[in-house]
Amino acid sequence: MDNNENEKIDLSVVVPIYNEEGNVKELHRQIVDACEKLEKSYEVIFVDDGSSDQTVAKCKTLQPLILVELRKNFGQTAAFDAGFKRSRGKTIITMDGDLQNDPADIKLLLEKKKEGYDVVSGWRKKRKDSFSKKFFSRTANLLRKVLLEDKIHDSGCSLKAYNGKALRNVDLFGEMHRFIPALLELDGYSVGEVVVSHHPRIHGETKYNWKRSVKGFVDMIFIWFWRKYASRPLHFFGGGGIVLMLIGSGIIGWMLVEKLFLGATLAERIWPLIGVFLVMLGVQFFIFGFLADIAIKNYYKNNHRMNYNIKKVVEN
Repeated sequence: MDNNENEKIDLSVVVPIYNEEGNVKELHRQIVDACEKLEKSYEVIFVDDGSSDQTVAKCKTLQPLILVELRKNFGQTAAFDAGFKRSRGKTIITMDGDLQNDPADIKLLLEKKKEGYDVVSGWRKKRKDSFSKKFFSRTANLLRKVLLEDKIHDSGCSLKAYNGKALRNVDLFGEMHRFIPALLELDGYSVGEVVVSHHPRIHGETKYNWKRSVKGFVDMIFIWFWRKYASRPLHFFGGGGIVLMLIGSGIIGWMLVEKLFLGATLAERIWPLIGVFLVMLGVQFFIFGFLADIAIKNYYKNNHRMNYNIKKVVEN
């Protein structure tokens, strides 16, 4: 769907839900109250991620609501992506479905966004979570700052406000929803942050576990690579290949010097094999870099994109 067709309302509030039968009714009431006070046109989108309780049945009694039902549990990232592609708002608000985010803070996000930011991320400065959850989150935030060099304190906070047009151009996979600000920042969009409130979970059980931490770390590595080498993978793989070939060639060259001028026997030494292995590995890296470069160019071409993003054009 064309972006101009999409942006007919001011706000789209997108919430992924999974087995939240005890929360959806109150969450919906709070979202509607918060949006009504803003006096803006809005839509509320709940994306059910394959719930096995009465979540869907309770959602069907709520108005106004757009309910997107996934066929099974695909994960929070997939649920967010489905909600984004169904949304029509100029600004997209995201939050969790567990009532730990406060819909009243939507106003804070929008006020910060008026300062010129394309993305405003919530910062749960005083979190109401268990020690283990806060420990894993802070560790992930530290790694994120090192690898992605972004400026936000709390990437795991789902309460965010996005430029709708920018967000609908992003395809999400894995556990990448927490890195959306970093992905948009790669395209030149500005990212801000505001302190928001955080409440303890009252109903239901947390869906966070160590497996999601591992998946998130793997996605973080991917985004690091994409951030630095998305438009030039040959520089990464080709450069590494050249280094390996030089090291391997140096080892082979020294072995030849020992054999020809020093009379050393090489039959029982492993270094010639290591040298040949490094040269072959370097050649493979270099070839892989060429193939990756071709694949990246085809990616941009097939998606009618380039590795840059135009903010605006002014003609005098």
